[in-house]
Amino acid sequence: MKDYGLLLVNLGSPAEPTTPAVKNYLRQFLGDHNVVEMPPALWKPLLNGIILPMRSWRSATFYRDCWLKNGSPLIVNTKKLTAKVQQMLPEWSVKMAMTYGKPSISDTLRQMKQECKYIIVLSLFPHFTKSTTQSIIEQVQAVDPTLPIIDRFADDPRYLTVLSKHIQEVWDNGNYDMLIISYHGIPVSMVKHGDPYQDETERTTIELKKRLTIPKNQIEMAYQSKFGPMPWLKPYLKNRLLQLVQLGKRNILIVAPSFVTDCLETIEENSVQNYQAFRENGGNTLDVVSSLNDDSHFAEFIADLAKEQLN
Repeated sequence: MKDYGLLLVNLGSPAEPTTPAVKNYLRQFLGDHNVVEMPPALWKPLLNGIILPMRSWRSATFYRDCWLKNGSPLIVNTKKLTAKVQQMLPEWSVKMAMTYGKPSISDTLRQMKQECKYIIVLSLFPHFTKSTTQSIIEQVQAVDPTLPIIDRFADDPRYLTVLSKHIQEVWDNGNYDMLIISYHGIPVSMVKHGDPYQDETERTTIELKKRLTIPKNQIEMAYQSKFGPMPWLKPYLKNRLLQLVQLGKRNILIVAPSFVTDCLETIEENSVQNYQAFRENGGNTLDVVSSLNDDSHFAEFIADLAKEQLN
């Protein structure tokens, strides 16, 4: 038996890029009360009757476009990160789990409790928001309410240094007019109900501006991945890209810090859909900084965060 275990938790993915598999995944994801705050009596008929039938096949085509030989990009990249952290914590048991889909948080934790004396859970979402992090907390606590959870890390100077160096390297190798720091959006209603996400993302932008050797007037922040008719945090990334083209900013670099592993949102949404819209409206270059994935410095940071929980 190991003395220590570390569980890294990411969002999840369909089991395969087919309409039925995507439908099952979206039913679990969009059925989460932390993701959609509408009363279930109103939301479930809408979800099952309209959204799942319309959205599942369309999302399946997007997943097929970015699916890797070994599976979903998010799963493949999380596995690589988990393996890298395991190398840095050879005396530990390091595993991964997903909030939705497999491997599940509950099954993985129960297995780890048979193998480890002390377990730490780390959310792979740098910023806290109810729509992602809270669901991790609830699933962990359903297994064992005493387990420590690292529920955010975006304010940590070490993470900011790793991220800023990662961005700077790409910027220095290109010729860009603007850097857009794009975060996954959330509904405005969540912020009004006290969600700290917007404040945390704005702090990250401020700190990155301090660390990057890029003129501050060439750095903006935006939010992406809006879903549904309700207002989400603005500016919306796609709209802002098209505005910047009209202003003569035709060479743009995007970084998406919300995603520590490349996934549908970074590969398909930004590198394909937003790229196509940008080019069709007169843009020239739209590059996307890869997520940190299994970057050695990022993995070392994750390992250090876990070890610090023992002090």
